[in-house]
Amino acid sequence: MEVKTHLLHPALHEYVLNILTVDLTLMDGISEVVTPFPPSPFQSLMFYCNDPVSMGRPGSANFEVQPLVLLTGPQLSRVNVKVHKRLRSVRVDFLPGAMYRILNVPMHELADGGYDALDFFDAEMQSVNERLQNIGTIEEGKNIVEEFLLKRVVGLRKALPFDAAIRALLATNGAMSIEKTASLSCLSLKQFERICKERIGMNPKFYARILKFSKAYRLREDFPQISWLQIAHEAGYFDQMHMIRDFKIFAGVNPSVIEQELRSTPLRMQKDMRY
Repeated sequence: MEVKTHLLHPALHEYVLNILTVDLTLMDGISEVVTPFPPSPFQSLMFYCNDPVSMGRPGSANFEVQPLVLLTGPQLSRVNVKVHKRLRSVRVDFLPGAMYRILNVPMHELADGGYDALDFFDAEMQSVNERLQNIGTIEEGKNIVEEFLLKRVVGLRKALPFDAAIRALLATNGAMSIEKTASLSCLSLKQFERICKERIGMNPKFYARILKFSKAYRLREDFPQISWLQIAHEAGYFDQMHMIRDFKIFAGVNPSVIEQELRSTPLRMQKDMRY
């Protein structure tokens, strides 16, 4: 599994956090694998080159094939991702609030869902999708997506102090107090909570919990040898019990079960997310 995080064009720093490419072909004899995908703090566009994934909910045997260009809103609960033989994709993670600035759609209306991005963008997205189905290398796909993103800079809604404040909360993995984050946004706490629901899709306390949980989960994917106690400390939890509580809420199981699930799949879908 080759995952590459690409340096951003300077003009994209305005609203893009990461562009990652994935190029994977499963070993002979393996036609599909399933791996957990609990909530991350990102709202994203996933561009699949010929080989869409399927998604299902924990406890269900039903998996639904996803669109070739998938828009994910605020993710509040876990899904399972099924990869079929090959995966070549370009993933774009946006800065918090940026998806709202692109679409002008309240993010709480897209909460916990995945959507066909062709329904949200103009004809150029269809053109991007068609070009991606005929690429030679995944680097070529990245360049097509980057070209599309650069054209979107002009139409972005204006950034607010809120956007800088919520990015500061992101940078601390949710450790900054909500009161301090609200003050950085030049808003009252009540105003901050309202804007947060509109631009992030959830209240700020819940977003901060996802940030902390996501760091813990990514640490487990990236460093399977370290202890859960160390992960709890590194992720900023007061103690291990608080971390276990969040795993039950966001991953649907306690940490030991998610560890077993990760041992049964060769894929690590989140460890290369960086912020």
